[in-house]
Amino acid sequence: MSGLANAGRPIDEVIADLVEKRKADVSWADGRTFGMVYDGGPSVHAVAEQAAALYLHENALNTQAFPSLGDIQREVVGWTALLLNADALTDGPAAGFLTSGGTESILCGVLAARERAEAERGITEPEMVLPNTAHAAFHKAAHNFGLKINVVPVRGDFTADVDAMAAHVGPNTALVVGSAPQYPHGVQDDIEAIAALAASVDANCHVDACMGGFVLPFAERLGRDVSPWDFRVDGVTTISADIHKLGYAPKGVSVILHRNKQSRKYQTFVFDGWLGGFYASPNMQGTRSGLPMACAWAVMQHLGIDGYVDLTRQTLDNADKMRQGMAAIDGIKVLGDGQFHLVALAADPDADGSPVDMFALGDALLDRGWYHDRQTPPDNLHSTVSNTNTGVIDAYLADLAECVDAVRGTSTDDRSTTYATLE
Repeated sequence: MSGLANAGRPIDEVIADLVEKRKADVSWADGRTFGMVYDGGPSVHAVAEQAAALYLHENALNTQAFPSLGDIQREVVGWTALLLNADALTDGPAAGFLTSGGTESILCGVLAARERAEAERGITEPEMVLPNTAHAAFHKAAHNFGLKINVVPVRGDFTADVDAMAAHVGPNTALVVGSAPQYPHGVQDDIEAIAALAASVDANCHVDACMGGFVLPFAERLGRDVSPWDFRVDGVTTISADIHKLGYAPKGVSVILHRNKQSRKYQTFVFDGWLGGFYASPNMQGTRSGLPMACAWAVMQHLGIDGYVDLTRQTLDNADKMRQGMAAIDGIKVLGDGQFHLVALAADPDADGSPVDMFALGDALLDRGWYHDRQTPPDNLHSTVSNTNTGVIDAYLADLAECVDAVRGTSTDDRSTTYATLE
């Protein structure tokens, strides 16, 4: 690798090189990518791009210098809190911060649980209890913050086994986790039971709604059956919700919400023991770009409730059509009884004929331009369906049927996976 040149280069050459580098990236705009980027349409692009240009250089490290970013954060957090029914709280008001993504939101929730457990309950060896479908970010948080994890296998329908979780809840439990919905299979955990379990030992309950926070509220408005999961549930302490997923804002912006300000204070780091003056950081970052915060504000204002309901209707229709079409193809099946926008496709062990190697199937689909994340166990192809995929589902199902026939009886030794992340 050569070093940075002494002489700078003309702008057009630099941009041309970046355009060239992008040629191998997934082409998300054509709807053939199931995840990673979520496309709210031309007007959403336009408002986000204009907001980005206004806030390209602004820094939310100090909102006294940039009070507009303080306003933006308060307003976006407030709008999200009301979407998640924070007005139902009797011990509120809800409070929170913007973060860079779901991983950071989860880290903040775990940190707050640890700090509260020590301050209010004297716990010095904190533990958390979670199903094995909970996102890897909880394991990252446990590693970083020194919590012991008790992981419990899920039930046959891939929902959290709350009875099994109860066996691991005790006096050192700082946090109990549920998902709405969980990422691997798109099913929703029994949040009411999980929150009650946490409350039984005065532990925090975190609901990971990074995938569902900007889907479930609008699915409910569309008449979908959505089990209680948000601040209407007693015992829910914190919720993570990603605006840069189905909130259709550019990367990377998420919300960490706390039931009240008392809970929120436990994630904030305050320090005045150095010569640089008073330092306070509300989350994992110090310097925070104002660009994604402003984009989130602009996109939410542009869409409004009605815009989100319409995008969610299209998203759920796309996912329903995918599941229905997949069910008609011999040799494969959808894992779990998902009803929202996440679809995990695996081989059907009860099908007649040769088995389908799912990663070979993924390769065949990728050759036709369809991109999926890959998961295991069992080997499966994961789709996060969104408005981006509107208009291409019929073509996808036709290619899927042909690729299943083509790969039956073949296998691949390539066990490589595309890591599922919250960013």
